[in-house]
This record gives sequence, structure tokens and C-alpha cells, in this order.
Amino acid sequence: MQAFLKGPASISTKPIAAKEKSAAGSSGEGKRTKPIPWVEKYRPKNVDEVAFQDEVVAVLKKSLEGADLPNLLFYGPPGTGKTSTILAAARELFGPDLFRQRVLELNASDERGIQVIREKVKAFAQLTASGSRSDGKMCPPFKIVILDEADSMTSAAQAALRRTMEKESKTTRFCLICNYISRIIEPLTSRCSKFRFKPLSDSIQKQRLLDVSEKEHVKISNEAVSYLVKVSEGDLRKAITFLQSATRLMGGKEITEKIITEIAGVIPKETIDELLLGCQSGSFEKLETLAKNLINEGFAVAQLVNQLHDTIVESEDYSDKQKSAIVEKLAEVDKCLADGADEFLQLMSLCALVMQQLTQNT
Repeated sequence: MQAFLKGPASISTKPIAAKEKSAAGSSGEGKRTKPIPWVEKYRPKNVDEVAFQDEVVAVLKKSLEGADLPNLLFYGPPGTGKTSTILAAARELFGPDLFRQRVLELNASDERGIQVIREKVKAFAQLTASGSRSDGKMCPPFKIVILDEADSMTSAAQAALRRTMEKESKTTRFCLICNYISRIIEPLTSRCSKFRFKPLSDSIQKQRLLDVSEKEHVKISNEAVSYLVKVSEGDLRKAITFLQSATRLMGGKEITEKIITEIAGVIPKETIDELLLGCQSGSFEKLETLAKNLINEGFAVAQLVNQLHDTIVESEDYSDKQKSAIVEKLAEVDKCLADGADEFLQLMSLCALVMQQLTQNT
């Protein structure tokens, strides 16, 4: 019986030893520097590094100097630095030691229904903020709750947040982040200081991209940088991601405008001109062939809609009446695509209307 009892014990020691070995090995490997996406690597570490958002930076700097911080509402297009700004400010306020204890960040990927607001957020808000920074700097007596993508929260959850904001104002500050301020209920917007994050200017984006290129030893032509800025439409995160993808694709060679076009999924100007010529020809069979080729080449129709809009509006070859009819159809197609309609059918519907507009006067 004793031998039977001893057996498993002696057997079980081997896997444990093996586990310890593997754990030791993994901890040794963990010391190596892990590859990080450039978006995270070059995310602003402090408030001064935030680009182009002067009003927000000025307010946060005052709070870092000792003034109190109001509840904040950041809104604006994606990639303009909303989340980066509040995280950088929180790190400066609390330091690396207290940051985890004092900041609760909830994203759209987390469950943020009325129950979570009532339980998780309320429980965190009710905790008293104690402890001092290890570096001896002054630490504010409040915590920060960051609700990222707040416009995707239900109205009931937003309503539940109102009372918590008021009751826990002594110990907690809230920072709501969203793309569309119209989706935040009025009682919440009136309780916050609102800051609009503007799309980044071309010169600021260009400077940041050149800084990243220099630090990562990337060869890129000035034309390619300008085109990258144009394609990203004020979204610096998108621009840096495209730059990293292009660098990996080229493997040390110079990045050109053509490579950026391929990486970004932009439809070449020649393809759009060819499609518009097909519409002017009046041949439906030719139009169908061009539309099929466009889909088969893997281009997104939503991307075509955006580029076609700019081409039509800026062109002087069409009358105002033609432009208005085509742009109205573009809006319809964009809505249908967002609702999950078939790309080929929507493209044919759009091309048929463009053909009708361009051939009826000839």
C-alpha cells in the first residue's frame, strides 16, 4: 500500500521539475525586448508630446501643476490622440506605481451595460484614493475612470452614470471618449468639460512620420510621405500603421508612392478614370465587365465611393445638376454598404445612374 502511495508522488515530481525548468526558461526569454507595433511604441508618454491639441494640453497641464481636474469629454475623429492624451496625463499625475490602482479603463470591447456601471464603476468610484508617490511628488486625491468609445454605451447605462458622477465627485473624475458627441445624452455632456480633437494637420503628421522613419531607419521619399498623409485623412494611427506595413513589405528598400497605394487599398486614379469612361460610353455590357474586374481585383466599393465623390465634386466636366444626382446616389450606396448589401449590385446600381446622367444630354 505504501509503495502504491509513494509511486504517484515520485512520478509527480518529474513534471513539476520540468515545469520549473520551462518557467525559468520562459522568464529568461522574457528579458529580450519584445517587438511592439509602432503605434504603441511612439504613443505619447507625457502631455507635452501630444500633437496639435493645444486647448486640451493647456487644461491638463494646469491640473498637473496642482489645479483640480474637471470631468472630461473628449470627442473627435479616430487617430487624433484622445485615449493617448488622457493616459499620458494619468501617468504623469499618479506615476508608474499608483497608475494601476488609480485608473479604471473600460473600452467598447468590455461589457458596459447598466449592470456594469452600477456595480464595477460604482465600486471603483467609491474607493478612497490613498497612498503617496514613491518619487515624492504631489499626488491628487482622486481616481480616474476612462470610458473609451462611450458613444457605443446604451442610453440606460449612460443614465446610470449620471448619479455616480455627482455622488463620487470628491474621489473620482470621469473621462468619456467618443467619436460622435451627438450619441452622448445631454445630462452627461453638461456634467463634463468638452474638448474637440481636430484631425491632425498635414504638416504635423508629416513631421511625426519623418521622426518615426528616422528612428526606425526607414527610407521613404518625400512624395510618399505626402501621399501617406493624404491617404490617412488626419488619422495619425492609420498613417503610422501603413508606414510600418510598407517597411515590412519593402525589407529595407525605399518606400514609394506606389507601395503606399497598394498597402492602403487605395484605388488607382487610372482605374476610376476608366470606370467613368465606361459610364460615358453608354454600353451596359462594358460597364458590367469593368465592375466585375474591379470587384475581382479585390478593391473595396466603399473605398471607391469615397474616391469617386472627390473626383466628381472636384471635376469641371459635369454640371451641378449631374453632380447633385450622382452625389445623392453615392450617399445611398454608402448607407446600403454599411448595412451589409452586396457590393457588386450596389456598384452596378451606382454606375447605371452615373451612365444615365452622363449620356442623357449627349
